[in-house]
Amino acid sequence: MSTIPQTSPVSAAAIAGSDLLTALRQDDFALIEPKLGECRLRAGDVIYQPGDNVDYCYFPTEGAMCSYFVEMEDGTAVETILVGREGALGGIVSHGSLPAYARANVLHEGVFLRIPARDLEAAKDRSPAIAHLFARYADCVMAQVFQSIACNAVHSIEQRAAKWLSAAVDRIGRNDVTMTQEQLASMMGIGRSYASRVLQRFKRDGMVRTRRGGIEVLDRDGLKARACGCNDQVEAHFHRVLGGVYPET
Repeated sequence: MSTIPQTSPVSAAAIAGSDLLTALRQDDFALIEPKLGECRLRAGDVIYQPGDNVDYCYFPTEGAMCSYFVEMEDGTAVETILVGREGALGGIVSHGSLPAYARANVLHEGVFLRIPARDLEAAKDRSPAIAHLFARYADCVMAQVFQSIACNAVHSIEQRAAKWLSAAVDRIGRNDVTMTQEQLASMMGIGRSYASRVLQRFKRDGMVRTRRGGIEVLDRDGLKARACGCNDQVEAHFHRVLGGVYPET
């Protein structure tokens, strides 16, 4: 089971750090604000385990970042989509406290806003604008899932690694990604040796530098040139559906 963190009153900085929430008009956001709490989660914290009731919705702010993992029968956990300040976890695609299917992990620590799922549903009932925003975001989540499936099927390990690192630095807003080679391999569903060889090529070409527990991107443009176009396709869909909520690159 995941551990439910203690929350404190929300700060203006945390609210401003959620692109999804700041897309709401002030009168609509006022329906949500009293129910929000603020908490800090660390890298590695588990928000939901498969089968957990989704009682809360979490909004990463600023550089906080999470990922959904699907656990396979051999114990391998494969990353499906990333969620940063552009989005939310829990109670978005489904309603209420239905059980979680995938594990939601914190990849980059930071401040999260949290609201009980029942209160978010009540706000949706009261405000068509809130319901509309989250319905559109749910569509964007599905687009990420669809694109991830297609990407894993047809693109090379190098393209996928470059895509993942590019997406990570875009979301957290800095070039230093807290991620070991083992974690990158696990997230991509590949062996550690494959991930190591790809990173060695990136290092040789001056695009990344590795350190204990982290990967620093030195050449964003070069890395994006090695990536497949999946990030661009998802970003374009976010812009069409949500209009600027997806983080700028």
